[in-house]
Amino acid sequence: MLVGSLDGPYYGPLMHNVESTIRKHNLHFVVTSGLESQDRETNSINFLQAKRVDGLVIHADQLSDDELIQVVKETPATIILNRYGSELSSQCITINNELGGYLATKHLLENGHTRVACITGQMSKIDSRDRLQGYRNAITEFGLSYDPDLIIEGRFDHQGNADVIDRLFQRDNGMTAIFCQNDHIALKVYDACSERNLKVGEDISIVGFDNHSYCQYINPKLTTMNLPIVEMGNEAAIGLLALLKKKNHKLKTNLTPELICRDSVKNLNK
Repeated sequence: MLVGSLDGPYYGPLMHNVESTIRKHNLHFVVTSGLESQDRETNSINFLQAKRVDGLVIHADQLSDDELIQVVKETPATIILNRYGSELSSQCITINNELGGYLATKHLLENGHTRVACITGQMSKIDSRDRLQGYRNAITEFGLSYDPDLIIEGRFDHQGNADVIDRLFQRDNGMTAIFCQNDHIALKVYDACSERNLKVGEDISIVGFDNHSYCQYINPKLTTMNLPIVEMGNEAAIGLLALLKKKNHKLKTNLTPELICRDSVKNLNK
């Protein structure tokens, strides 16, 4: 399996659920990481193929569609995660991140917030671009204008987000709510609000994305989008086993995130 990173609350459960299913069938699990580098992703796949693995599960950000098509030609038993290519559609599993971004933003708009900021992940990642498109779809649906001053690029990990959030707060944009494209970013926003004596859920509303376990324990509990990571890992493993055994299996190719409402959003309509 190729993943973006070997740690974190997204890749950890994903790897665990692939591995737990694979091991039930007496197969061993080998994992390597791409770390957002095209060369690293290519080298990792070459390494796995050199080990003559039976099959591959690929979660790649930087490889082109043509490169993925070539990988499948060389290793037909391949499942591709979080990417879609029409030539490989029966072997791709995606999460509807555009829908997730739309539902998160819509929730804030339905609660009366008309100045909704968005802190994205790295825009080199398709997840970030899709979630931002969902944000834009919701803004348009509610008859509001897209304001670039409300958008700022952060990172899905912890690097540099404190400075990014500071810059957002320094803008005179009138925001009353923030859609954070993952829960790591949301936690940093909680810290920034505490430093400014702003109360989340009162002075400013926040929606995250991922539904990590800590979301229900911080104060206030974070409203967020639940990603079907467990389902993705299980489905990837089952689909791969079907390819290896040449059995028919209709892969669940598009998984749906779910809004989890908690206490971090204030209803301005009341």
